[in-house]
Amino acid sequence: MRNLFVSMLGMALFATACGVSPADRSVPERVTLSIERLQDKIKGGWAGQTIGCTYGGPTEFRYCGTMIQDYTPIVWPDGYIRWWYENTPGLYDDVYMDLTFVEVFDRLGIDAPADSLASAFANAGYVLWHANQAARYNILQGIRPPESGHWLNNPHADDLDFQIEADFAGLMSPGMPNASSAICDRVGHIMTYGDGWYGGVYVAAMYALAFVSDDIEFIVEEALKVIPSQSRYYQCMRDVIDWHRQYPDDWKRTWFECEKKWSSDIGCPDGVFVPFNIDATINSAYILIGLLYGEGDFSRTLDIATRCGQDSDCNPASAAGILGTMIGYNAIPERWMRNLREVEDLNFAYTDISLNRTYRLSYEQALEGIRRNGGLVTDQQVEIVCQNPEPVRFEQSFEGHYPIERRSVGKELRELSEIRFDGIGAVLTGSVRCPDESYVAEVTFSIDGQPVERVKLPALYRTRRHELFWKYQLPEGEHCITAEWHNPRSDASLQVRDLLVYGPTSQGR
Repeated sequence: MRNLFVSMLGMALFATACGVSPADRSVPERVTLSIERLQDKIKGGWAGQTIGCTYGGPTEFRYCGTMIQDYTPIVWPDGYIRWWYENTPGLYDDVYMDLTFVEVFDRLGIDAPADSLASAFANAGYVLWHANQAARYNILQGIRPPESGHWLNNPHADDLDFQIEADFAGLMSPGMPNASSAICDRVGHIMTYGDGWYGGVYVAAMYALAFVSDDIEFIVEEALKVIPSQSRYYQCMRDVIDWHRQYPDDWKRTWFECEKKWSSDIGCPDGVFVPFNIDATINSAYILIGLLYGEGDFSRTLDIATRCGQDSDCNPASAAGILGTMIGYNAIPERWMRNLREVEDLNFAYTDISLNRTYRLSYEQALEGIRRNGGLVTDQQVEIVCQNPEPVRFEQSFEGHYPIERRSVGKELRELSEIRFDGIGAVLTGSVRCPDESYVAEVTFSIDGQPVERVKLPALYRTRRHELFWKYQLPEGEHCITAEWHNPRSDASLQVRDLLVYGPTSQGR
């Protein structure tokens, strides 16, 4: 009996120390952190993200639809982060994309409008892909957020782009997942919608709760309350949590269950009918697998999230960032910190911001967020008024659409008189090339003889349109795409690569 009492007392004390009631495992009403501990957690979040991005860098999208086997080494030599900084700085798009928004909040305050955030993102000097690039093109053509991220304007709306960039929103909202969701609403709809947006909302909520709980299972489950339960994204995360309980010692079994049920991608034109999958949902599942099966161990969390495959630098970056926030900068093992310390004063590519400056900016924004939401800030400590997570609004991309055909076209636009298909939607992939990168092709695409859109197709890769043309929500039946190139030139080529066709489905998935 005494042992039972001691055990129960120990559990209660642990739960109280974590800020979690052992009775109902709810978010505490208030949490007090020393200034030093707050800074330590913020630094841990950014450090974990940078370390995770580096560790998984060489494996990114090299393992699609398969895990990285245990016998496959993933190296971590001395000087590794510095090597990537100096030789392949584009690896850190996860981080410098975050910093675009951090810098705007620093310059304009945390009420910075979506238009200012979108303009900074669209005009930045770095190259983008997928939902980010589609949004950049939209913004530069005058389509502003949230329309820039909506699936009717962005075929990549469900991609993970915002998920890998949402860390900052949680780090500036300690213990306040609803405050982080509000920030995510402004920023995430620049480039995503529906499940793509939910990926960032959920990641940010986990960061926010990592300030006030030391229980990773509680963090992932409580944070999920910010996602509408009827969404596909929520259902996948719920499955991962349940599979972890069913197979607590076998992360590979949970990985297999995810592949069977959740690995299909219907949106991204690069990921439909192929093993490549940049959809937010499945990659968020890999983040959760790393966090849950890592059991609070930094190295194991990092390794499992990487070995799940697909976007295997971004996923461990998110997992390590969330865990780094929970345990703090000073608790990250020395094996990882040796490499990080070498670069903390170096600016990330395309920015004038180093990690050391990032720590300071994020800390200042967190203090402002705490004050704005009813907390107290003194020279020695902060008192955070914590928030119980509330679901954001329900959104669903590509509703009623299902991919039914991927057809290789592989011809110059000049060689095509028409493209016929039977369905309710279509996407044409391809590219414009010209030695003169200032050249912008202008093409009118028509369906069934009716002009749909006159598009500008820049030859410059940084400002390109990710797809040539798309149209959803057509009447069911046969359709014909034609195109008129208004300003062709002899040194320019306009290659049509593939046609992706959508048919109807009552469930949309």
